[in-house]
Amino acid sequence: MNAYIFPGQGAQFVGMGLDLYEKYPLAQELFEKANEILGFSITDIMFEGTPEDLKQTKVTQPAIFLHSVILSKVMGDGFKPDMVAGHSLGEFSALVANGSLNFEDGLRLVSQRAQAMQKACELQPSTMAAVLGLADEVVENICKKTSGIVVAANYNCPGQLVISGEVEAIDTACENLKKAGARRALVLPVGGAFHSPLMEPAREELASAIESTEFAMPQCPIYQNVTTTAVIDSDEIKKNLISQLTAPVRWTQSVQNMVKDGAILFTEVGPGKVLQGLVRKIERVSQTTSAIID
Repeated sequence: MNAYIFPGQGAQFVGMGLDLYEKYPLAQELFEKANEILGFSITDIMFEGTPEDLKQTKVTQPAIFLHSVILSKVMGDGFKPDMVAGHSLGEFSALVANGSLNFEDGLRLVSQRAQAMQKACELQPSTMAAVLGLADEVVENICKKTSGIVVAANYNCPGQLVISGEVEAIDTACENLKKAGARRALVLPVGGAFHSPLMEPAREELASAIESTEFAMPQCPIYQNVTTTAVIDSDEIKKNLISQLTAPVRWTQSVQNMVKDGAILFTEVGPGKVLQGLVRKIERVSQTTSAIID
């Protein structure tokens, strides 16, 4: 069975999507439509902006979404998913790709999500840190014992977990994690504590937008970050999507469940190859590849 996976924030690069724009009329049409919906020329920033321009959350998230979704659409008959999943933001790309959301609604939600997250980041100094070389349970326990808000946020693969929370709490947790034997506990250059309780204002803002958006019956199941299991019910998809902002991304468990349910080939659709690397660390027998277009 074929599993298609969609990357999240951090996979962006200057020039992303330009090859699609120049080669495919459908891609050009969708990119131009995106400029209208967003109210600014995201293609200018994607194709020839600076890395700093592209790092702005209001730009980064729609840019990765556009690259992933447009790539899946120009694949035509070559896009044949039996199941899909997305890492954080990538879940929105996956939901457009499997027919749950149309392109326009998906882009609007991603743009609203990005702006709501940016506002939440500005309310309180917060950050994230990557922890390497410790069991998940050890990281979870140290977070629980640390004063302030700090939680496990991204279960990326065995031995790689990202924590999220208040700046001071993250710094303290990193010191304790190093003492516990972490190979690395590195604060990341991000603007806020994604997938933590500090995103509650963003969750509340996005919830009303998601609730008022029409979701269709998907053509195949999505393995969502919150539940890690196959979901096809539209109401459940909405509920999980709302919970995602303050809940951890359980990528390790999602991939394990996809393999258990028959996934043999994982195809990454979007910029970069980060998810392919994570899948190989989670399930060594799995085959991975990038989306291929003619």
